Amino acid sequence: MQRIVLAPVDGVHVTTVVDNSSDVLLPDQGLVRRWGPVGTAGPIPVVPTELADGGKTADFLRAEHGFSALIEVHDGGRVRRVLFDAGVSPDGVIDNLDRMAISPDTFEAIVLSHGHLDHVMGLDGLARRLGRRNLPLLLHPDLWSRRRILTPGGGAWELPVPSRAGIEGAGFTVIEDRQPSFLLDGMLLITGEVDRTTDFETGMPIHQAWRDGDWRPDPLIHDDQAVVLHVRDKGLVVLTGCGHSGIINIIRHARRLTGIDRLYAVLGGFHLTGGIFEAIIPQTVAALEAAAPAVVVPAHCTGWKAQQALAARLSDAFHPNSVGSRFEL
Repeated sequence: MQRIVLAPVDGVHVTTVVDNSSDVLLPDQGLVRRWGPVGTAGPIPVVPTELADGGKTADFLRAEHGFSALIEVHDGGRVRRVLFDAGVSPDGVIDNLDRMAISPDTFEAIVLSHGHLDHVMGLDGLARRLGRRNLPLLLHPDLWSRRRILTPGGGAWELPVPSRAGIEGAGFTVIEDRQPSFLLDGMLLITGEVDRTTDFETGMPIHQAWRDGDWRPDPLIHDDQAVVLHVRDKGLVVLTGCGHSGIINIIRHARRLTGIDRLYAVLGGFHLTGGIFEAIIPQTVAALEAAAPAVVVPAHCTGWKAQQALAARLSDAFHPNSVGSRFEL
């Protein structure tokens, strides 16, 4: 594999725009700034109501089963912004951005980790706000696949499919690539397809895709990709959406691509929830412990049992996630 030169940066801030949990009472801790009355990430907006004395109430951030994160790259006194994933509801991302007073006009691009609805459908509200800005939207070409998930009762849940015509018609400039690619003048790496090298991260056996006129097994979900950055003198920052490729596969892939072995931070969904994936929690936690990141932020689809295991084994590195949390890396 040819090495890729990933330009180091002074720092990276990752702000959780959409996630499964919201806890306004989490305090700041170390490199984490929390959004809420006891944190310093930002003020709490208020909205009018007739049911409170004084006519106002707090407008807290909303949680939903989805993921979206704002990446802010700090280098040479300049800050550049990229949005990673877009959550599940049409207005979830844009509403939370408004609550945090973050303008999508400042984004240079959007990166999608994969095509599942809980990472894509918030593009709707963003498009309505932005209008036709030709904002680059980077994704893997398999994102457009028709897919379904087999259910325990013998049925199947067919997932909504992102519409290329609708997304391009809304004003996004779609950029597809299966291979690694760069943004921000070589400071942000999109992994493209991730090599599967572990013997325990074997994908989702209940996942299927429509190919050649029939539903066929699609356990590997090849469009799953991650974002990688290199913080100067600290190491790699890896951000995942669901981590369908396997979080250890992703870390190994990032190391091989960049030739940088030192791992600084891992954030995002690790997809270790549910009976199928809980079986590989011990191997995943052990391998992540061996990788020795300084910061671990499991989110979205990681699951309660995996979070508990990670908190126990990587107690110094572990940080719980919550909507609005800003990780200053």
